[in-house]
Amino acid sequence: MVGEGGIKIGRVFGIPIFLHASWFIAFALITLSLTQYYNSEHPQWNQTQHWMAGILTSILFFGSVVFHELAHSLTARAYRIPVVSITLFVFGGLARIGKESENWRQEFNIAIAGPVSSYVLAAGFFGLGRIFPESELIGALCGWLAQINFWLATFNLIPGFPLDGGRILRSLVWAATGDYTRATKVASLGGQGVAYLMIFWGIWQAVKGEWANGLWMAFVGWFLLSAAQETFAQVAIRSALRGMRAGDVMTREVPTISRAISLEDYVQEIVRTGRRVHLVEGDGRVVGLISVHVLNKIPREEWTSTSVQAAMIPRDSIHATRPDEPILAILERMQAEDINQMPVVARVDGAERVVGLISRDNILRVIQTRLEMSALAEQ
Repeated sequence: MVGEGGIKIGRVFGIPIFLHASWFIAFALITLSLTQYYNSEHPQWNQTQHWMAGILTSILFFGSVVFHELAHSLTARAYRIPVVSITLFVFGGLARIGKESENWRQEFNIAIAGPVSSYVLAAGFFGLGRIFPESELIGALCGWLAQINFWLATFNLIPGFPLDGGRILRSLVWAATGDYTRATKVASLGGQGVAYLMIFWGIWQAVKGEWANGLWMAFVGWFLLSAAQETFAQVAIRSALRGMRAGDVMTREVPTISRAISLEDYVQEIVRTGRRVHLVEGDGRVVGLISVHVLNKIPREEWTSTSVQAAMIPRDSIHATRPDEPILAILERMQAEDINQMPVVARVDGAERVVGLISRDNILRVIQTRLEMSALAEQ
């Protein structure tokens, strides 16, 4: 199954595991490199053994990466923090956690779990390798995997975002200052510093003639730089939305549409009003929700013969919020549940009624306005 995270290959402890398209490139390159390594280190093996060792070691390496990300994920779940998925890609793995830690201890424990798990794997492979001679297939595999897990853990402890060491640094600064935003900025600056060093070192290696290693180092540095800068943006967004609730941002005028009309007629209503989201009414009550996003899932040739009721999201399946829910929490829910808008529901005259509508567009406009005002205030 192909989803937004890539190709789904299964679940571990209920967490979906995906392969990003870039993973196949990484797997092929690592397998080829390992095959050449084993060919050089063990010339007495035949070609089949070299390739078997290369493929098996590559699989176990990415299995180690999944183990590392699972350590993060299961620790997060122990704190009742949802884990959306784990994705393997060209740089390794990424656990997509549904929301931020509530305090510095949670942040520290979630971050440190990954490197600790990799050190445990390194020790386990090292111990297993002592049982078998290095000249044998299992001994050679264990020796390489022990080293790579040791260096994977050590590299991840570098104190800069988005590495685990950056998250550990953030937790410690958070504990010392009590300021999450300041702690994130410190960790992000550390990540940018590490990234620039890697880029410059990679360029220097390339100038010296080591093109492959140099370009790879610079590429990894560029990736870390982008991730660290993105963290800065996330901090700015959190600061802009802090203290705001759904009632502050929602659109109070909620457009409605009859469930009986066709999607073709609904399109005409969208064009006429410019409204992208409508509540669907039937028998004087709200029965569902429809939007441009939902409309795009229906083939164009079926719009004339399909009613709004047939295409809408039924009321029982609508993700709703309340006027007092923090905007940050709503945004996290929208991202985790992959939705673009939510009705705002409140109790009016003893009954639950839709009093507004909040969408990602509403939130983005608020972010943009607040960031612009903040920039003007600093001038």
